[in-house]
Amino acid sequence: MLRKKLLVTLLVVIAGITVWVSPVTAVQLPFVQDIAIYSRLLRQVQENSLNSACIQLDGRCLFKLAATDNELLSDRIREIQERFGEVTAEYLANRDREIEVTISPNGNLQDLYLTISEQLNQEGDTSPEFNAPLEEACDAQDCSSLRSERLFTVTDIDARANDVGVPVRARQLQLTIERGLETARQERSHQYLRKQIITGLCVFASILLVNFPLNRGVKKLRRLAKELAPSANLKTLSVADQLTRRQKWNLIEIQYRLLQLVQVFMWCGGSLFILTLYPQTRIIPYLLIAALRIPFRVSIVALIVYLLIRWTYFLIAKLSSAAIASQTADLKINQRGKLRINTTTRIIRSAVTIAWVGVGILAAFWVNGVNLAPLLTGAGIFGLGLSLASQNLIKDAINGFIIIWDDRYAVGDIVDIGAVSGLVENINLRITQLRDAEGRLITVPNSVIEIVANRSSQWSRADINIPVAYQTDIDRALGVIDRVAQAITKDPQWQERIWEFPNILGIEQFSDRGILIRVWIKTEPLQQWDVAREFRRRVKIAFDRAGIPIPVPQQQILIDNQKTFSNLEQN
Repeated sequence: MLRKKLLVTLLVVIAGITVWVSPVTAVQLPFVQDIAIYSRLLRQVQENSLNSACIQLDGRCLFKLAATDNELLSDRIREIQERFGEVTAEYLANRDREIEVTISPNGNLQDLYLTISEQLNQEGDTSPEFNAPLEEACDAQDCSSLRSERLFTVTDIDARANDVGVPVRARQLQLTIERGLETARQERSHQYLRKQIITGLCVFASILLVNFPLNRGVKKLRRLAKELAPSANLKTLSVADQLTRRQKWNLIEIQYRLLQLVQVFMWCGGSLFILTLYPQTRIIPYLLIAALRIPFRVSIVALIVYLLIRWTYFLIAKLSSAAIASQTADLKINQRGKLRINTTTRIIRSAVTIAWVGVGILAAFWVNGVNLAPLLTGAGIFGLGLSLASQNLIKDAINGFIIIWDDRYAVGDIVDIGAVSGLVENINLRITQLRDAEGRLITVPNSVIEIVANRSSQWSRADINIPVAYQTDIDRALGVIDRVAQAITKDPQWQERIWEFPNILGIEQFSDRGILIRVWIKTEPLQQWDVAREFRRRVKIAFDRAGIPIPVPQQQILIDNQKTFSNLEQN
């Protein structure tokens, strides 16, 4: 409910701001094509291609010039920008000065001149006449501080880039510069600046207003994400509960990051928008976009990849939960299916992460203008060389896939692999990690795994040998054991762990400990040791009550006394 309110509030505020400020600031916002042209000036382009770049006035692209050579275009733009900046700064610094754009023929080309003057009337006061042509004003009045500066030459390439002739292009540029200078002077009026300051304050207040509910939502989602994040306590839950919790965590993580992204874009976009309101600061967004365009693109790609990974984790957890819910109610089959689904989920998450990261790296190169064809070719050759040099890794991956496909073991099983044994804590396409009885983490490459003894696949068995003395009535002892078996299977605490009635096999062997009676108990996976311990405890109590001793290991030595005396007499 809170997220819906936040979304509705955000959309309403953004729509209101857009409707209110768009008529005021539409002429001030930088065009996307100007940003692209400005960026194009800073990167290498193909030789003999027609490139264009902007001459800026107050951070706005006033007009474009073209060239076939990128270096010549850069030098030309820099020189013209310096001259144009000096003249316009002098013109805009004093409202008593006027400026005129004139065209002078230069062979087949046209030169543009900027002429600036300070007009004085006959009484020595500044003339308010602003739009009068400079020649007519100087004929009627005195002109002082006259300055004429050649701005640039309109070339054939400039004209061809706009599909017109040189004279027509020169006239277009003359009118464009005149309108731009007039707009720049109007934007420096006190009335205009007051209006823009009010607009900037309203935008800032709107950002603060929207930020309050967003900030509360971010804090709430951060707290929920920390509570649901994977921890040591997660292993105590069932597989279904683990998947459900992981599903919720990934969904909340996506929402949390998206709200953070909205906050970042709101503050950054609002700040850049406010900077574009004023002619003195309008150049800053252009410089920031040009300087940070590569890190910005890489950051956007990284964020998208992160969200895609989290969204894929959410879908994997959801599908895994649905698979567990659709299983049969038979506990014997259900438990094994849960372990297998949990293991498969881990493998799929690892593979998906690697795949999305690889796609993200290629996308980061692509959005920054890198040709992917030679990169993919080089990656293929490198991968071929790496595969030849790392055959063991390939064997690990193939054998790991076969282990998972054949369901030899899963996370949570207790297995014997060669000379090592323990609880399977982690398995992927490369390694299997076991935790032995002493708490050591044993890592086994999948390529060396051949024979596996799984002690918890489908079901387990408690194999118990019970010694009784040779002089004991064996039928009476078997009856006591049978009564213990009946009692433990009826106990609510143990009847769910014992899947079948204990199988009392009878006398197994005669040993130095006495007569060994063997009992098999089929149990829930991984419960055989607990059941065996409890069964032995109950048998000991029952034997004590029945007066049946449990013998200790003993050895009988027989001595021939007559032969011993004969040996002593001979000595």
